[in-house]
Amino acid sequence: MNYYVEIKNKLIDNEITKRVKNYSINKSDLTTYYNVGKLLFEAGKHYGEGIIKEYSKRLTSELGKGYTFTSLTRIRKFYVLSLKLATLSQQLSYGHYVELLPIADINEIRYYIKITEQQNLSVRQLREKIKLQEYERLNEETISRIINNEETSIKEIIPNPVVIKNNNLKEKITEKVLQQLILEDISSFLHSLGTGFTFIENEYRIKIGDNYNYIDLLLFNIEYNCYVVVELKITELKKEHIGQIEVYMNYIDKNLRKINQNKTIGIILVRKDNKFILEYSSDPRIMCREYRLIC
Repeated sequence: MNYYVEIKNKLIDNEITKRVKNYSINKSDLTTYYNVGKLLFEAGKHYGEGIIKEYSKRLTSELGKGYTFTSLTRIRKFYVLSLKLATLSQQLSYGHYVELLPIADINEIRYYIKITEQQNLSVRQLREKIKLQEYERLNEETISRIINNEETSIKEIIPNPVVIKNNNLKEKITEKVLQQLILEDISSFLHSLGTGFTFIENEYRIKIGDNYNYIDLLLFNIEYNCYVVVELKITELKKEHIGQIEVYMNYIDKNLRKINQNKTIGIILVRKDNKFILEYSSDPRIMCREYRLIC
């Protein structure tokens, strides 16, 4: 078999398809790169690794840019990955799969494929989730449920720790500074929490008796149809934090929650967890998560 001619023809056919059949571009890409990857894999076995570099030079000379040694190597890796997956999701583009190629754990890859399908993630959004190591911040049971399309609770989908970007490299962290860092990139923070979170207001004012109190962050989760109260603490979890957020949650349930909405949940973001205090908390709607500042 003349591997080079076969590879060249398939790449040319794919370029033609892209120009005249926009609706089938993604399917054509996946099919083409699978077939080309297979040919590159077989050619490498017959002629050695140097053949890919040779093919790269010839393709670039005859077809133009886009066929570097790196890109051809990536296509071959895509073929190898497809064998491990057995079937390719048509909801993911070739660009999505490229983001998954550096990952060694096949279960981690399956997880990111599943959430890309479920959340309709762009390539950029998928790249961000991988960068924030979302898979590593979830427990094995939750990951298994997601991969197998099983029902999950809102408490399960919130990773631990929650990642907060510190783009300004602020060293002195107070609760106000922590809130400011979150608000500076609220979209990234909401994605770090999980699926379906939307921002309502920070320093949300509530009146209890004659006194005003302020909820650090008030969110709503569309998927689980409930309000979410978030309190920010720069210390380890203390027992008084539980009482405070419980009051806020009950206030939201009584004054904001509609009859068709689920009960409010509470998230306490702390520097350090204290499992003993959580063990004796009687309210299952309250969860505690540590936060991690990243640049």
